Amino acid sequence: LLLLLSAIHVLPAARLLRSSRGRSLFTELPKLSVAIGSDDFDLNRLTPLLKAALADTPDDSEIWEEVSQVVAESTPPPRLIASSLQQTPWLHNTSGFANSSEYRRDVDRVLKQELGPLYVGLRRLPEVFFGRVPGLDAASQVVFTKCVEGNDPLFCGGWTGWPKDANQDSVLEWFSSISQKLASFTEEILPAPTHGRRPLAQPNQPILDSTAERKLDIGFVDDPNALKDTRLHWKHILVPGELKSNPSADTKSKAWLDLGRYAREVLAAQDTRRFVLGFTLCGSFMRIWEFDRLGGIASDKFDINEDGLRFVFTVLGFLWMDREALGFDPTITTQGSRRFISITRNGQSERLVLDKRMKRAPCIAGRATTCWSVHREDDPQTSLVVKDSWQYTEREEEGELLKTATESGVVNVARYYHHETVHVRGEVDDVSSNIRGNLNIREASNYRADQLVQPGSSSAVDISRKGRSSIAAGKKRSSSQTDGPLPPNKRSCSTSPTKASPPALPNRVHRRVIVRDSTSPSALLAALGDCHRSLRERVSLLHRDVSANNLIIGEENGFLIDLDLAVKEQREDGKTAFMAIGALLGEQHSFMHDLESFFWVLFWICIHHNGPGESKFDKWNYVDMEELAKLKLGTIGKETIFLRTMANNSTSFFEPLLPLLNELRKVVFPKDRPWEREDEKLYSRMIETLLAWPTGRE
Repeated sequence: LLLLLSAIHVLPAARLLRSSRGRSLFTELPKLSVAIGSDDFDLNRLTPLLKAALADTPDDSEIWEEVSQVVAESTPPPRLIASSLQQTPWLHNTSGFANSSEYRRDVDRVLKQELGPLYVGLRRLPEVFFGRVPGLDAASQVVFTKCVEGNDPLFCGGWTGWPKDANQDSVLEWFSSISQKLASFTEEILPAPTHGRRPLAQPNQPILDSTAERKLDIGFVDDPNALKDTRLHWKHILVPGELKSNPSADTKSKAWLDLGRYAREVLAAQDTRRFVLGFTLCGSFMRIWEFDRLGGIASDKFDINEDGLRFVFTVLGFLWMDREALGFDPTITTQGSRRFISITRNGQSERLVLDKRMKRAPCIAGRATTCWSVHREDDPQTSLVVKDSWQYTEREEEGELLKTATESGVVNVARYYHHETVHVRGEVDDVSSNIRGNLNIREASNYRADQLVQPGSSSAVDISRKGRSSIAAGKKRSSSQTDGPLPPNKRSCSTSPTKASPPALPNRVHRRVIVRDSTSPSALLAALGDCHRSLRERVSLLHRDVSANNLIIGEENGFLIDLDLAVKEQREDGKTAFMAIGALLGEQHSFMHDLESFFWVLFWICIHHNGPGESKFDKWNYVDMEELAKLKLGTIGKETIFLRTMANNSTSFFEPLLPLLNELRKVVFPKDRPWEREDEKLYSRMIETLLAWPTGRE
């Protein structure tokens, strides 16, 4: 083992690649070698690395991925500046990309971290998801029997026409053809519908709607008349698929993440989608996948040329599933061109008409917030906003926080109307039970308990952000950037990297909050008013997530619309591009950080709101926290540098605001550096600066 690590340590790539905590592997590997020598080190942690290194055809990317993982698991993280008891560690999430364009290399890097461990080998997964299709077992038996009958059977020790070399183009053509034949068999034998869909292969045709170009190998689409040259949108993709000619590509770094990219696009484009089913076919080995707000899980793999019946079962399942079984939200109904949500408020039933989608977080794992502007069917003149999200079950309901804020007379926070936990099939709509049917990820063939609590591990479950950890036994790590830490009585996590107790499995629940106030973001400066101050002073709440997406600007005033992350004067959260410098460095969260975040929101809008086009600031979405703090310090640390930076990078539309932004910089960063003491008068000085700016100069 030590010889292997020594050999890896001297490779040039070790100086270039970073661990999941953001440090170079060249720096981290010696610490791992020391840890291996301790009596309590679990050598089983090195098993995946050894398997990858000793494989018949080693995959460099997989080996380096395992090196990064074992380094993060086995080396202690650095100490925090402030106590972590009430601090929220950070994790990147693709919904937090704060720019007007997204690039595949950036999204892919962060998506890998967002999804974290992708659990495979769950044998009950097909039973859970395909079991929702009535009559599928019997129909599959009948169709497969027809496939093996006759003088020229479709299946005889394997599928007729299967490309021996599993060439991608040949497999795509074969898969599309065999799926059509299976569908035609069902039409001859059974009256079961196929819900107007078909399999379609378009490996060279970019799918519309995504800024970062994506091409889908194959999938089941909702247009039965679609052809190879039909231009499709992600809204048409029901079941994405990923094909690889080599069976060894059945790994996270290859087929699994490729399919995850497609699932993210589908979830982003289809605003009523709760989860996405998909499949990978590596050589002749197939897996069924499911992606939801906790991440991705998959079945065991099977050889379609050995288990023909299971292949028939899978294809017919995808063809016959109704929309709910495919992951669409049955609580949002459609009549003609209108969509509705029904609620019970104050004992009375109300039907809300969805007017338009305002926001849909483009992520897989996380809160996945969606906002619609709606109105009551019997009151078209009154505009409401429905906020739909997936919260950790341990978190306090946002609706209760918003209700408290409204009852306390807080100004410029969207006023409470109603909140509820969504129910599907008469049960609470959560991921673990309602969606996954109580599948136990501990039964996955690649399950490792330490992945759930690992610093820098890449899921939106109970893990901590790069370079942060508890500094005393019994102090907990929190979840991702999308949720604050759970209450201490729910769980704790040992700081020992070798003796951590198994964590509780995470779960998210589907909730809705309905508020009264909304208009479009058109008057930016009005958002920098009294909303945050009122929230803090009246109910002692800090917002913690001041960002462009959480400012809805009314005709007269700005509104904070997102109270998911509001806390009682304690923790921190938000999106890294908008975070205060001190928050990036681990300082205990303060209202001062929120005020600084307002500055960074305005800065970001000025340099990004010009449509697609890469900016050097885009890397602020994913760089290490400490590096981002240095970048921000360099941006505001000298007036001449700041003015030159803004002049070279701002959009023409916002150029008139640059002098104002510089004046605001002087207020927020006195003496060209971050604040050192809390200043209650900073609110009023910022507002005075904004109000003193003549509107005619915009």
